[in-house]
Amino acid sequence: MARTQVVYERSHGLKDVETHYCPGCHHGIIHKLIAEVLVEMDLLDKAVGISPVGCAVLAGDYLNCDFVEAAHGRAPAVATGVKRTHPDLLVFTYQGDGDLASIGAGEIVHATARGEQFTTIFINNAIYGMTGGQMAPTTLLGQKSTTSQSGREAARHGMPLRMSEMLSTQDGMAYCERVCVVDMPNLHKAKKAIKKAFTLQMQGVGHTFVEFLSTCPTNWGMTPVDAGKWVKSDMNRYYPLGVFKDLTAKKEAAEE
Repeated sequence: MARTQVVYERSHGLKDVETHYCPGCHHGIIHKLIAEVLVEMDLLDKAVGISPVGCAVLAGDYLNCDFVEAAHGRAPAVATGVKRTHPDLLVFTYQGDGDLASIGAGEIVHATARGEQFTTIFINNAIYGMTGGQMAPTTLLGQKSTTSQSGREAARHGMPLRMSEMLSTQDGMAYCERVCVVDMPNLHKAKKAIKKAFTLQMQGVGHTFVEFLSTCPTNWGMTPVDAGKWVKSDMNRYYPLGVFKDLTAKKEAAEE
């Protein structure tokens, strides 16, 4: 008999459990990338994740590293405490847009201003996912939600917040990039962004931040395929992908 060759297997950075996420949701893919990076960097046993309220709170059910649950919006404060008391650990928050850009906006602004030495993984799906599809700070103009049933209006609701652009102006921010995982080329870029953020954190250069444009097919009222297309066609227009700040790149250019 021919010997079976294993070409792919679950990273041991993930727990062996079935996913509960809605079909087409990108949380599972992002968990997978984080897990693979932690294993490849040999940091799985030294990693501590901080998850707050929302769909992001369930990250600890899947990632095979230590996790601490924080109050709504307070993940940066908890991460600050963990990293300052245990500077040898790899500490990251895993936060959605409702948590980070709304109730937790003050927390992340001051954490980046102080240059706290942890990494933020920010999931931007432009809506409140777990609580029923309400408008989020990141909901696009014209996008419908349960609390903006005619679509978001600038005059009434304000403009969507671009968190990467805003936070990259902070002196304590060392690295800030926006990515997505809608196809393989972008997935590979996203994994590199996570690895760079974790690497720079362990070098102690400042705060590192990776924003993911993510899908929420259930609350968008779309199929998973259409949701992925919408990330490219609509979200990416208002939230362009790319690096917004990289202090190490500036240093390397200066040395040349």
